[in-house]
Amino acid sequence: MGNRVAIVGIGQTYHKSNRKDVTQPEMVAEAVRAALTDAQMKPKDVEAVFTSNMETFEGMYLPDHMMVDEVGAFMKPGLKVNTGGTTGASVVEEGFHFVASGLFDTALVIGFEKQDCGDTTAAITAAVTPVWGKGVATGAIGEFAKQALTYMQKTGAKEEHAAMIRLKADKGACKNPYAHLKLGLKSIEEVLNSGYLVWPLRLLDFCPQSVGACALILASEHKAKKITKKPVWIADVVTVHQEPFRAGSFGDPTGTEEYSQDIAAERLYKRNGITNPTKDICMAEIYEPSNWEEMSHYEHYHFCEKNEGWKMVEKGITEMEGAFPVNPSGGVIATNPIGATPTIRVAEAALQVRGDAGEHQVTRDVHTAMATALGGPNWTVVTLLKRSL
Repeated sequence: MGNRVAIVGIGQTYHKSNRKDVTQPEMVAEAVRAALTDAQMKPKDVEAVFTSNMETFEGMYLPDHMMVDEVGAFMKPGLKVNTGGTTGASVVEEGFHFVASGLFDTALVIGFEKQDCGDTTAAITAAVTPVWGKGVATGAIGEFAKQALTYMQKTGAKEEHAAMIRLKADKGACKNPYAHLKLGLKSIEEVLNSGYLVWPLRLLDFCPQSVGACALILASEHKAKKITKKPVWIADVVTVHQEPFRAGSFGDPTGTEEYSQDIAAERLYKRNGITNPTKDICMAEIYEPSNWEEMSHYEHYHFCEKNEGWKMVEKGITEMEGAFPVNPSGGVIATNPIGATPTIRVAEAALQVRGDAGEHQVTRDVHTAMATALGGPNWTVVTLLKRSL
């Protein structure tokens, strides 16, 4: 049997659209120092270092080579991970497997993106080949606009439901010291008055381009219990990768294909004896580049019946004070340093389990939490966290 693995240190930078005050290594070092401080550890206590980002967004090849000193990786083993949008979750999974295997007792995992160094939109569009990628040639915005329209047509959801999610996200972001967009929105009308990017996707329906980093320290069971009195255990991680390419949870107009989110959720729930997700799991941090995507993910992760995600919004179920809070941190539509975005989902879920989320701590007691990641080629990573095993 493999080692049990816990998160024992959590660190984030604050997130903005630009950080001209720091280089990429200096920015990442801020998150690493915060994680080490949280765990009351020194760099020498970390046995391996794993990093992740989307290199083409900054135009810097193998940036982990440039930040060896800043992250305490000198003469230590590790990997550089890139799996598209799921990158920041894949690096957590890599660290988890290495510690679970017994190869290391402690590992530092880092997700980061300094998007003010390059042109993310150009990189996304250029990465799509002209043969099989014509459907996403408009980049992420066009793809998620198509998905929003599909969701409206399939379910009867209205733009007002998407606006409700944006209000929920901003409420959480304004209470989160690390969040990027803190808009202080007061009404649905403020969201509905924002201009269209591509109909029906509005400016406030979509995630920003953020700069920032997130670091986690993982430890084996015997180490974790010596490091902290509040370990957060990684109970399970599931990865599902499918084709055809689609940058989200819609795309099959026939409704006959099963999506990677459904498959990942079903595997996770079956392996962990979860029969009622919104009862057995206390809250979730899910990867939602748009508020429309969040509603669809409620369905794909079986938080509700198909085509009824918007009803959860209407009933306030996923609010911070609701029966099943989702993205109390503000989520991706408030903060999106892409390589770090999924790492942040795990970090924020872990803070909720520890009871250390501060002003955006949910009212429900969180003994079990779920974090997800979404990648363009229909790639999903789901992580299950628990207070005790």
